[in-house]
Amino acid sequence: MNRIDQTLAGGGPPTDWDTLLEEHLVQIRFFQHERLIHLIVTVAFALVLMLLMNLLYSAASVDMLLVALFIFVTIFLLLYLGHYYILETSVQKMYRQYDQILQRKNSRIEIEVGQDKPIRA
Repeated sequence: MNRIDQTLAGGGPPTDWDTLLEEHLVQIRFFQHERLIHLIVTVAFALVLMLLMNLLYSAASVDMLLVALFIFVTIFLLLYLGHYYILETSVQKMYRQYDQILQRKNSRIEIEVGQDKPIRA
């Protein structure tokens, strides 16, 4: 993502926006797949946590193994939610980058159509 930020900032040689756009779409697809998998795991652990809460609430006596498992799943879920948040914000950043790349690509096309010689933006 840093390379995209540098390219969009104007650093480096002229850019083939079509190629960059396609490469970025591939990366977005990878992130979307990863995001879906993490969402499924997050929901599964939330359901397990709810089941453990129900078991703890309905148990006649406190089972220390159940309490330890509840604490472990709670900590794991909180850490996983933090990771999922980072993943989600990264995908949102990639969407903004995609919009900027598309805008640059379209502005280059407008420049080339309006001039005798193609000019790379």
